[in-house]
Amino acid sequence: MRLPGRTFKNGGYWIIEVPMLAVTTQGKTKKDAFDMIADAIESLVNVEGFKIQVFPGSGDYFEIGSSGFTILASFLLRRRRMIQGLTLKEVAIRLGARSLNTYARYEQGRAVPTIETFDRLMSALSGDEDFVLTESSASKI
Repeated sequence: MRLPGRTFKNGGYWIIEVPMLAVTTQGKTKKDAFDMIADAIESLVNVEGFKIQVFPGSGDYFEIGSSGFTILASFLLRRRRMIQGLTLKEVAIRLGARSLNTYARYEQGRAVPTIETFDRLMSALSGDEDFVLTESSASKI
């Protein structure tokens, strides 16, 4: 799984962001910015051994990914819930779950959602936005 991001120049710095995660940072060079976004996300995830890979695209586009799908997916769910200002209970209600634990297990990485379940989870967390899968031609640094 990869998540899209963008970079842009502002004064003497490269600003870099991954909007789906609401993570933004900067670097003096584009490479520094790529290093900084990876470090920022790894620090927020705070799981030993978890590493973010940056895949530059063309222009201002890039993607981030990780070999740890479960960890990245659980972090994405947690961040999307925080961005929307929802509690675990509110997400569970949106999903029609009888228990907070049903949703919390995905957010904690204790359960791996199927693609159908992941779609339902993202829909519950995205308000009016859609979750879109696409192919990528970005290459790993």
